[in-house]
Amino acid sequence: MTLQLITPVNCASLLQPGCSLLQLDGEVLLFGQKGWPKRSCPTGVFGVRFKVGEMKLRAISFSNESCYLPPLRCPAVCRLDPYDGFPESYLIHGGRTPNNEISSSLYLLTMDSRGCNRKLTLCCKEKELVGEVPGGRYGHTMSMVQSRGKTACVLFGGRSYMPAGERTTESWNSVIDCPPQVFLFDLEFGCSSAHTLPELSDGQSFHLALAREDCVYFIGGHSLALDSRPPRLFRLRVELLQGSPLISCEALETGISISSAIVTRTGPAHRYIILGGYQSDSQKRMECSTAIIDEKGIQFEPLEAPKWPPDIIHSRTWFGGSAGEGSILLAVPTEGRPSQPDVHYFYLVGFQTEGEGKEEDGTLGCSQESTDYDNSTPLEDSEELYFGREPHELDDTSDGEGDIYNEDDEEDESQTGYWTKCCLSCHVDLNTWEPYYSTELHRPAMIFCSRGEGGHWVHAQCMELTETLLLRLSQGSKKYYCLDHGGLPYQEMTPPRHVMPLKRTPMKVKNRKTPLTIKMAPTKKSFFRRLFD
Repeated sequence: MTLQLITPVNCASLLQPGCSLLQLDGEVLLFGQKGWPKRSCPTGVFGVRFKVGEMKLRAISFSNESCYLPPLRCPAVCRLDPYDGFPESYLIHGGRTPNNEISSSLYLLTMDSRGCNRKLTLCCKEKELVGEVPGGRYGHTMSMVQSRGKTACVLFGGRSYMPAGERTTESWNSVIDCPPQVFLFDLEFGCSSAHTLPELSDGQSFHLALAREDCVYFIGGHSLALDSRPPRLFRLRVELLQGSPLISCEALETGISISSAIVTRTGPAHRYIILGGYQSDSQKRMECSTAIIDEKGIQFEPLEAPKWPPDIIHSRTWFGGSAGEGSILLAVPTEGRPSQPDVHYFYLVGFQTEGEGKEEDGTLGCSQESTDYDNSTPLEDSEELYFGREPHELDDTSDGEGDIYNEDDEEDESQTGYWTKCCLSCHVDLNTWEPYYSTELHRPAMIFCSRGEGGHWVHAQCMELTETLLLRLSQGSKKYYCLDHGGLPYQEMTPPRHVMPLKRTPMKVKNRKTPLTIKMAPTKKSFFRRLFD
């Protein structure tokens, strides 16, 4: 067991309470970062790397077929190990957005491809559910179960806003526990069903869910109605029969009083490490436990905790997530120390022993990685300290350079041509480059020309594009061609900028003086004519 202090490199502000850590294709991913994604990472998903006591982030891109994935806090995250020809993937449901909205969407996150420079590309698809669909919530869990050769997803717990009829101006952002219903998803057909069990009488949130085959164990959790963390332990058994599923629940006596804990799997078997969390509103759970699930049930064994440094001991709150098998990333606030430039201290806790984790387990399993932030009573409601801010306080541009990922950690991008000359006549000097469009933050805006072998990038400034046209071309999934590859239909070609001639209109002169005309009778005219003659 090891405890190592990690120094974040230009990314400390991105890791905020409520974000999640995923492990996909051997890479640790950060999801649900602070605020809305910057243009430097429009997907909002970052790859996390630990190297020589430093933590660096790099942007992860999505495929063209992917949908938009908002930065969700405290969602239900479920890992799907490869099975029946399906790739390794993640299910993401619910969560809270920086706009203080609670989501009810279900997303499927998979790996799309790996580039020649080892860059990971993800694919995100939103899955539609029919039937008894769960409403928007956060702080809940999802788990995968296997029974009779079938698989299904189990969703339970969480909290949401009060019903629309009960919300007032004073209690508009007040949350309550969701009804203690168990939702069962059929991922193949998108069917959802709700089940009410007498053993589950109270709602619970920020609990743990560990699954093995057809059983799911719900451990601990916080109840708003009771304002307590009772040592609860439920075993949910799901039998996927030919008709309707059969669900039964049993309350066990060996529960743990804990909420907002972090769990990580070690070794090929169903062996988990439980770390962190809270025992009460003012007491962190400093102990570690090992949870072992076998055919007989679940067993908890005490585990020697690391030697905690004073920063962790004296801090009132902490959060984090699993950084791989046998590794946990912990974060504690700096408690307002002006001498510390970063907001949090980061520690990497390693439980991996030699020889463990080298074999792969083909059985479906899931562990909920709860990463909520607790700083009020009850502790789990403290995320409102962050989500309740004004929009300008969540704007990434107000955080300076602290929120951007470390570009030094990026792979060589010479193959993409992003920082190279786009053509011989390119007049963009990358050494003295300054933003030309208002949408540019860190790099010149470019258009991808798909003509030729592999295509190439062309600076938008070299093509003399207007900013309005640049924004229009950057939307959608059409293929565009630069001016050197013209002669194609107009709708598939990047049109050049046309300078419209100025229309000159004559100016109207105000108060123009007209010749003086005297009106007189004909007799008077003849009199003056004879007089001057």
